[in-house]
Amino acid sequence: MEAKKILIVDDEETLCEVLKINLQNEGYDVDIATSAEQALTYDVRSYSLILLDIMMGEISGLRMAKILKAEPATASIPIIFCTARDTEDDMINGLNLGADDYITKPYTARNVIARIRSVLRRTTRQQDETEHDTTRTLQIDGLVLDLDLKQCIVDGTQVKLTKTEFELLSFLMSNKGKIFSRDEIVLHVWNGIIVLDRTIDVNITRLRSKIGQYGAYIITRLGFGYGFCI
Repeated sequence: MEAKKILIVDDEETLCEVLKINLQNEGYDVDIATSAEQALTYDVRSYSLILLDIMMGEISGLRMAKILKAEPATASIPIIFCTARDTEDDMINGLNLGADDYITKPYTARNVIARIRSVLRRTTRQQDETEHDTTRTLQIDGLVLDLDLKQCIVDGTQVKLTKTEFELLSFLMSNKGKIFSRDEIVLHVWNGIIVLDRTIDVNITRLRSKIGQYGAYIITRLGFGYGFCI
């Protein structure tokens, strides 16, 4: 099996080298860029995941993430922010850009590797489910999810969703009429990785906004969780 390619983007060269060695020992193919400017000269489409620092030079990690998410060819690449900025606002800003995880410094290589495995496992599982799904689309009224093309169509217009948003909406639509606790949602959408309740709430709020009138179908049952009900 071809090794997964990971791009580390961080201006701390020593940290990058340590991470690279540890990831290579786990069987990953790893490249390093010490700035967003350098990273954007690479063939970013070839990477399975990007570890991205926020505080860098002229182009910050947040700005680089915006650039990647705006391009269809790179929008679906998972991003894990690795940063010393650990306030809730920083985390929410990162998640709002479509990041798949957020790790604060200082961190251990073991922790980073575990997060990478979780994100890649979730990505692979979603791809496998799509390949074996005979339905190929989920549709409720004018809301359509194309499971092959990873597209969300709202009343005939394509709406850009992050990977996490797409998987969250797919999970809820596939189980319409059921209420799921946050723990159940984390298990199915985040593949069991530990995330804050706020992380789930932010993704739900953002998803409701993006799908327009159909956002009302995503309901909250206080004390229980979320569901897709019509």
